[in-house]
Parts: sequence; structure tokens; C-alpha cells
Amino acid sequence: MIYVTIDGKSFDTATDLTAPERHVLQKLFLLESISPTLYEFKEKRREALSKGWNDSGSIRESPALSVIINDLEKKVSKRLGTKVD
Repeated sequence: MIYVTIDGKSFDTATDLTAPERHVLQKLFLLESISPTLYEFKEKRREALSKGWNDSGSIRESPALSVIINDLEKKVSKRLGTKVD
């Protein structure tokens, strides 16, 4: 899947992310649209990265994943009308 950020950066999740990172990202894609607060989204981000893929242990957030998740935070913030911390 090609993901394009709000500011136009493009990532191919098949090559730019590891399988565990893609798994975490799938969870966060869903949470982007249903999180009631930006704080909850950030907590779920932290939780997903610490639990890892199928509770296999923490996942180190690569630069690509960090950019994508930060972009999702911006989208959550925009949807809720709040500011990203």
C-alpha cells in the first residue's frame, strides 16, 4: 500500500516498513477514525509499539513509521479540532 502524508511524503508500506510495523499501523488506521481524543490515540500508539505483533515484544519505531504515525495524529487532531502536542 502506498501511503501519502498530508505534506506529500510517500511511503510504500510493503518495502518501507517491517511486517510487525505494518501490523501496528493497521491497528492505528482503524483508531484514526474512532479515537475520541488525541490523547487516546497517542496512548494506543504507545501501547501497540510496546506490545508488538501478537504480543511478541516491543517494536522499534523506524523513521518511516514515525512519519506515518505522526501524520495520522495530525489527521486525528484535524478531525477532533484539536492541536497536536
